[in-house]
Formats: sequence, structure tokens, C-alpha cells
Amino acid sequence: MPADRILVVDDEDAIREIVCSMLSNANYRCAQASSGLKALALLESGEEFELMLSDLMMAEMSGTDLLEKIKEKYPDMPVVMVTAVHDISVALKAIRDGAYDYLLKPFEREQLLATVRRALENRRLKLENRAYQTKLEALVEQRTAQLGKAVVELERSYDITLEALGNALDLRDAETEGHSRRVTAFTMAIARAIGVPKDEVKVIARGAFLHDIGKMAIPDHILRKPGRLTPEEVLTMREHCYLGYKMLTKIPFLTEAAEIVYAHQEWYDGSGYPRGLKGNEIPLGARIFSIADALDAITSDRPYRPAQSVAAAREEIKRCEGRQFDPQVVRVFLSMPEGIWSELRRNIDAQAHPLAYSYSTAKSSA
Repeated sequence: MPADRILVVDDEDAIREIVCSMLSNANYRCAQASSGLKALALLESGEEFELMLSDLMMAEMSGTDLLEKIKEKYPDMPVVMVTAVHDISVALKAIRDGAYDYLLKPFEREQLLATVRRALENRRLKLENRAYQTKLEALVEQRTAQLGKAVVELERSYDITLEALGNALDLRDAETEGHSRRVTAFTMAIARAIGVPKDEVKVIARGAFLHDIGKMAIPDHILRKPGRLTPEEVLTMREHCYLGYKMLTKIPFLTEAAEIVYAHQEWYDGSGYPRGLKGNEIPLGARIFSIADALDAITSDRPYRPAQSVAAAREEIKRCEGRQFDPQVVRVFLSMPEGIWSELRRNIDAQAHPLAYSYSTAKSSA
């Protein structure tokens, strides 16, 4: 390992020679400068030093002025000031100005070497700590990127699982096939138009997509009954909100979405079910979903009537403002371009992975 290089700066030739002799005998490599200006010229020529010893009182440029230049241009090189002035305030000022330590003339060889060793060790520790910090920051950045990628992949796997659940429900309730996918896209478009944060939009999207998941627990003879349901069957069918909530609330990443599932049949005036929530008691995601749900229901074919136009759906939603729907959400919905709903419907129906598509399409269409 090469010996440390030390620059000795003093305007007295004899002192420079003595100091360099002491350091050379201790296996340090030395260079000399007879003034602060020559020391700076030597450094600016490309010479590198691990330490500088500088006299405090020199002609042309004082040790204090040299110290200021050194700390500005070469902050990693420690400076030990050497002075014959036995005034502690002078030494303390030098340290405040950035010097590592100071030596009072005359000094003993061991005193010089001990100060040099401490200064060089301090420099080494600082450089090692900086290298460690840099390496640690790079490692943290790398691991953060890996974690971010893993989270994205995990969320994608979640959504693929959710899509499978939604598709399974479609198989049981063919009358509303594709409804969950479309209503998810509509819900997201409205949520983004309102200004709902991105992460919250994802939660709302999952709640919208799984809003009818509780119907998986409804008996087939009720769920797929072609005719009108009896009052008792209606009560059973209405249990799907709570049943879906119970299914999802046990899954950590769906806990918030479960609240939307639970409240998706509530009405703004409190006349909905299952809990009769009113106004802002209903989660925002459920209030947004209810409009998207009505839009899809009105513009889709049903056995008892053909699909109606988006304009007709807008009129019906406006008519139910304040009773079934949140007036503020209705205003946002009505302010959105009418054409985006037909476009979303066409694009969503053509996609194999509706949730992934909905995230991007609803964002660009809102």
C-alpha cells in the first residue's frame, strides 16, 4: 500500500526541512511549498495529498487564507495548522475555520507523528463512511426498485384472481355477463374526473368489480330465476351485499374494497339496503359506483326491455339526483363527454383482462 503523501507549507526553509525529515523517517512521502500560493499551484497541477501541514503566519498568503481555499477546493484533505503564537483563541479560530487540528511550535517528533496519524485516520474513516453511504444508497435504490416491481406484479396477480372471480360470477348469472367489467371502467372514469387519488381509484375499482361477488352464495333457483322473485326471495337476494362483504373483509388487500361491496345498494336519501346509510355515511366509492351501475343497467339489453341510449341514462340519473344518487357526483358525471361511455363499453368488452385495461383506459378517458 503506497505511503500517505503530506504537503508541508512554511515560508521558513529550515522548518520545512525538519518537518519533512521527521515525516520521511516515519515512512510518509513529503512535498514542500514555501508559500500558500505555491501550495495551491502544486495542488492545481494535479498533485494529490492525503494531508497538509501549514504554518499560520506566512507572507503573501496567510495560513488562514490558504485554509479557506483548501476547504473550498479540496474538502477531503485534512489540514493541520502550525503556529508559534501561544494563544488558544488563534488555534480555536483555525479549527472553527475547518482545520482538523493545530500544533504549537516548537513541537516534539512524537507529538507531530501522533497528530498526523489522527488526521489521516480521521480522513480514512470519513472516506470509508462516504463510500459505505453511497453503496448503501445504491443498494436501497436497487432494492426499492425490486420491491416496486414485486408490488406491481403482486397487484397484477391479485387483479387476475379478481377477474377469475368475476368471470365465475358471470357464468352463474349470464344475464349480466360483462356487467362487472363495464361498471368498473365507468366507475374509474367518474372517480378520476372527481379527482380521486390514484391509489384510492384502484381500491374503488376492485370494489366495483367485485360488487356482486356475494351472489356466489345465493342459491341458483333464486339467482337464475327467469320470473319475478317472491318477497322472501327478494330478501335472500339482498343478502348478497353482506355476504360479499364477509367474503372480502377477510382478505387484507380487499378490506377497503369490501366496504364498497357492502354499501353498493345504499341510496343517498337513506332508503337503500342493507343498512339504510344516508349521504356521506355511504363510502364515496359506493356513491360513484351507484351511478356507473345505473348507467350500465340502462344502456344494456334486458329480457324485459332493450338497451336505452346514454342520453336516456343521463336523464334518469339526473331525475334521481338527491334521492338515489349523490348530487355532487351526479354533477361531475353530467359534465363528462357523453361519447366516452360508448367508447369504454366497446373497448372493455374487447379486452381479456378488464381490470388492467380499465386502469389505463379510464384514466385517459376521464
